[in-house]
Amino acid sequence: MECTHHQTSMPCSYSSKDINEKPFLCSHRWFTHFYVVSVLWNGFLLICLFRAEFLGESLPLWIRDMHHALGKDSQSKDMDSEHFSALLVLLLLWLHSCRRLAECLWTSVFSSGVIHIMQYCFGLGYYIAVGSTVLCQVPTNVRNGKRLSVQICWYHIIGVMMYIWASLHQHRCLAILANLRKSRSGKVVSLSHSVPFGDWFESVSCPHYFAELLIYVSMAITLGIHNVTWWCVVIYVLFNQALAAVLCHEFYQKNFSSYPKHRKAFIPLVF
Repeated sequence: MECTHHQTSMPCSYSSKDINEKPFLCSHRWFTHFYVVSVLWNGFLLICLFRAEFLGESLPLWIRDMHHALGKDSQSKDMDSEHFSALLVLLLLWLHSCRRLAECLWTSVFSSGVIHIMQYCFGLGYYIAVGSTVLCQVPTNVRNGKRLSVQICWYHIIGVMMYIWASLHQHRCLAILANLRKSRSGKVVSLSHSVPFGDWFESVSCPHYFAELLIYVSMAITLGIHNVTWWCVVIYVLFNQALAAVLCHEFYQKNFSSYPKHRKAFIPLVF
């Protein structure tokens, strides 16, 4: 189990028996709720933005009010590129949430651990806020009835390719973790922790955390690299995942005497 809201492999200090003793704990399996909320919420935002960009409809009033409060209601010189970048990133974010939800339902094997209710609430709020952050990167006077002229730029191509590459590796690593607790027939036979091998696990203890960071970096690139707001999101993900990786790395080293000494915690060859 882990103590952050992104992935599902790091040991934590709570166990399932604590639920009865401490009323503010909830099952680790509730991580799935984060992705349910993310799929629904970001899907809704994606539909709103798509209809505004391609059908010339207005964004909902509350979204326009939010943009106005954040000073995002003015036109920019490269408006078509900005709008398409935001639409593309919102699509990538939604696809990421769909994949993670599918992995929670059909791939991952959750331990019997629990998380604090405050972590749970923060996780729900995070996935609502991150999609709203993407939408707030676009001026709200959405085209004045004009439809979006799609302009694919070099950073869109690089960002999407990096997103696909990181997503594939993250899925492979999560499958490796899940298979440690399954038999060859796919039946869950254990909830204990074992040392994973294969793919990026040969270099770091938590490659799925590293892949999560790369996914957010790929979205920053897709937004045009210069978007300061999204880079703040990336920095948050960096510290969040790095902390989880360090704790997980220390757990492996403490509990497995033969744990590979060349493995780093988070970033290959670096950290």
